[in-house]
Amino acid sequence: MFSGIIEEAATVVGLKKDRENLQITMSCSFVNELSIDQSISHNGVCLTVVSKTDDDYTVTAIKETLERSNLGLLEVGSKVNLERSMRMNGRLDGHIVQGHVDQTAECVERREADGSWYYVFKYTFDREMAKRGYMTVDKGSVTVNGVSLTVVNPTDNTFEVAIIPYTYEFTNFHRINQGTVVNIEFDIIGKYVGRLLSLNN
Repeated sequence: MFSGIIEEAATVVGLKKDRENLQITMSCSFVNELSIDQSISHNGVCLTVVSKTDDDYTVTAIKETLERSNLGLLEVGSKVNLERSMRMNGRLDGHIVQGHVDQTAECVERREADGSWYYVFKYTFDREMAKRGYMTVDKGSVTVNGVSLTVVNPTDNTFEVAIIPYTYEFTNFHRINQGTVVNIEFDIIGKYVGRLLSLNN
């Protein structure tokens, strides 16, 4: 379980195909604090540490994860948003994030506004999935590349978010441009509500 508050935009230092899986090796400032089997959110995808050295660590992304997320597009040098699982004895600064990416979206607009940035993302809309909570609502929560954000101006297949300078600088949002593919996770509360409504119909 995560909160969507990014700790670091870390660097991909190695990629290795293993049949249909992808071994991703990352370098980050807290690698010495990690342990084997630990769960970490990578651009919003929960992955398990499978090996580590003094300088880096490796996780494995399976075929389904690669098909559902943007991790298959990573290159050596790519920046990935990292968050370790949240502590249950602290404040929840973002929102409840599972680390289970629902699908990808494409940035269709990016604009600066007096030091902040606005991004519009477009995703494939499925009416049946939307009935189950896989959609965005105005002032609701959404996770983009692991970052907990507030939705504004949603349509059936787009939504807009505002990024403050700190988030822009310390996550990989500064590398997101028009055409960039990102991972999105819809709000789990909306999914539960959608499911309950479907059972009552």
